[in-house]
Amino acid sequence: MDVLCDLRDIDKEFTQPSGAAMRVLEHVSLEVKDRELIAVLGPSGCGKSTLMRVLAGLIQPDAGSVVYHGAPLQGLNPGVAIVFQGAALYPWLSVRDNIVEPLRARGLDDAKAQEAALRVIRLVGLAGFEEAYPRELSGGMKQRVGIARALSVEPEILCMDEPFSQVDALTAETLRSEVVRFWEDKDSNPKTIFMVSHDVKEVVFMATRIVVMAAKPGRIRRIFENTLPYPRDYRAPEFQRLVDEIHAVITETEIPDLPKAPPSTAWEPLPEASVSELFGLLEMLDGRGGKENVFELAEDLGREFGKVLNVVKAGELLGFVETPRQDVALTEAGRKLLRAAVPERKKLFREQALLLRIVRDVLDQIRAAGGKLDDDVVLSGAAMRLPYEDPERLLHTLVGWARNADLFDYDPERHLLFVDAPGSP
Repeated sequence: MDVLCDLRDIDKEFTQPSGAAMRVLEHVSLEVKDRELIAVLGPSGCGKSTLMRVLAGLIQPDAGSVVYHGAPLQGLNPGVAIVFQGAALYPWLSVRDNIVEPLRARGLDDAKAQEAALRVIRLVGLAGFEEAYPRELSGGMKQRVGIARALSVEPEILCMDEPFSQVDALTAETLRSEVVRFWEDKDSNPKTIFMVSHDVKEVVFMATRIVVMAAKPGRIRRIFENTLPYPRDYRAPEFQRLVDEIHAVITETEIPDLPKAPPSTAWEPLPEASVSELFGLLEMLDGRGGKENVFELAEDLGREFGKVLNVVKAGELLGFVETPRQDVALTEAGRKLLRAAVPERKKLFREQALLLRIVRDVLDQIRAAGGKLDDDVVLSGAAMRLPYEDPERLLHTLVGWARNADLFDYDPERHLLFVDAPGSP
């Protein structure tokens, strides 16, 4: 595999307000190869974004060198385009003009710039929004514009700096799949994607090579080759094994004196979706032949796109739907649930819910506590295991699903989760 860009023994320091020097990168060497999706993963402060900016020529290293196509890089890297965390759009320009303006700055005449803009707008699924302004777009749609703008210049290397961190989880999942789709098209650029992330599952889902960094100063801890075939399934055992292995490396790096928690203790974040909304989705899909485009679903339902994605994600987590590309399709479990009578539906829903670690763990905790468990135990556990989730919202969703499955219930006045109805205070 040809090397497009070679980072050799990179050092970088920044001066803090106190005047003290802070070393961000130390002796970092990394080859960026042709036709790979490389992800740099690590904790805050490990120099991930700094390394990406060195690759792009936005920052000059204090020591070491950047070689692009065999020659030392001077100034900005001509083969790179960047997608930042925020879309960084011009608020006074339409979607089309936000993409056209950088093309004009590169010297394209207006006709070619307009043609390129319309092509990438269609590519990222924004057809019909050409004249919309950023204030009229959701966070996910703004990020699509940012991606389209980067793709419009046909970069050899597309750099992405935590591009999905500012959108909701389900929009991020859709965007990840689409970015992989762009990259898999061998007839067009980008040939290579260089992404920065702090999300282990995200990089395992997307990347062909995963670079794990340690912090203070930033240095490469380990590089994983990810040979899982596309499209990748978050629930596949091979997927989870790689996630666990990377987690173990990060844990050893950041807190070497503490024993690693068993991988099986991980809890799934539950999308905010009620059981009635989930059944509504399944029935709508059943009425449409079992499959529908997610954007058309949102439009037909007249609901905010993020909310519809929450319901879709809930169905996928429980195994009732799957999401090939931009479609939502009933699984065999989903069809079986719809065909069943009400008592049988309870049983089928219970079976799927018990596949989730969080449901099994909380049920075991309630039983171990004699059938009644203080909700603070679950809230504290959620705060520790899912630090980016709202524990109260998670508990609300969990209880709703558990009630429908006849697994356990909740008394909010007494702050008790219970298996059998609790006695009077």
